[in-house]
Amino acid sequence: MDRSYSRSRRLAPVVAVAAAAALTLAGCSSSSGGKKAEESAEGASAGKANTPRMTVALVTHQSAGDTFWDIVRKGAEAAAAKDNVKLIYSNDPNAGNQANLVQNAIDQKVDGIAITLAKPDAMKDVVSKAKKAGIPVVGLNSGVSEWQKLGLMEFFGQDETVAGEALGKRLNEAGAKKAVCVIQEQGNIGLEQRCAGVKKTFEGDVENLNVNGTDMPSVKSTITAKLKQDSDTDYVVALGAPFALTAAQSVDESGSKAKVATFDLNKQLTGAIKAGTIEFAVDQQPYLQGYLAIDSLWLYKNNGNYMGGGEQPVLTGPAFVDKTNVETIDKYAAKGTR
Repeated sequence: MDRSYSRSRRLAPVVAVAAAAALTLAGCSSSSGGKKAEESAEGASAGKANTPRMTVALVTHQSAGDTFWDIVRKGAEAAAAKDNVKLIYSNDPNAGNQANLVQNAIDQKVDGIAITLAKPDAMKDVVSKAKKAGIPVVGLNSGVSEWQKLGLMEFFGQDETVAGEALGKRLNEAGAKKAVCVIQEQGNIGLEQRCAGVKKTFEGDVENLNVNGTDMPSVKSTITAKLKQDSDTDYVVALGAPFALTAAQSVDESGSKAKVATFDLNKQLTGAIKAGTIEFAVDQQPYLQGYLAIDSLWLYKNNGNYMGGGEQPVLTGPAFVDKTNVETIDKYAAKGTR
């Protein structure tokens, strides 16, 4: 396989899209090549490329029950449907296990790999092995500050520090004085960067609160205890939709007057914004991240294209969703694509 995406080459940014003339009507492929993903991507793809069948592995750090990744996967499945790609999806929140899943993809001789870099140090060796095997690797969602260091071809996501800074400014506009930033996975570089960004721009006091994101009752009790302990906390900043909804329950149970803001969306979260339970969310468009990651590998194999020219990430966020625009977003969230 062409390995010209090496960092030693400086290419001008090129953004390409698949030609509509190359598409013909067809269904979609799943992580196992079966019917399930075909149904989940139904209506999200206009057709299927007539290019040769290729296989792409998407390996994430998804934890059980985290609905955010369902949206990423739907985007990836829609791109796979359009591009005549067999999509192999796997996930593990443990960095070592995630690296092993990437090694499995290498052993299967896939045509491309898309990975998240929540804990980039654990992925260095396996990414190097993929490159030596001639398999192009792109990043998505986590690792915007690390993808070039690891030698990935492209990256799709938001700059988490910039997103955090934007949220901190929003807290200033709201007149907040004391906030707690809830981190559901300790050591996750993207989550740490979000809270660091909030702290950088927020003019009040902010404290990080680590919780066990795989145990939602524990998340709830930990936030509740914190709010009872610090009754002057006026904002809880969650880093994911399920945790924001749980934080809202903690606010009620603790008797706190704190408001809740969050990163990321799901259909329950947009409903909570409409109801006023959640003030606002920072949207990074996970569907787009999954879609572009798979589509970029198809474009590279079939037309030698680079999004961002291998030098710049393709940013999918941040953008705020609040009562002023939630009605527009809600109809897409209801379909599970926002």
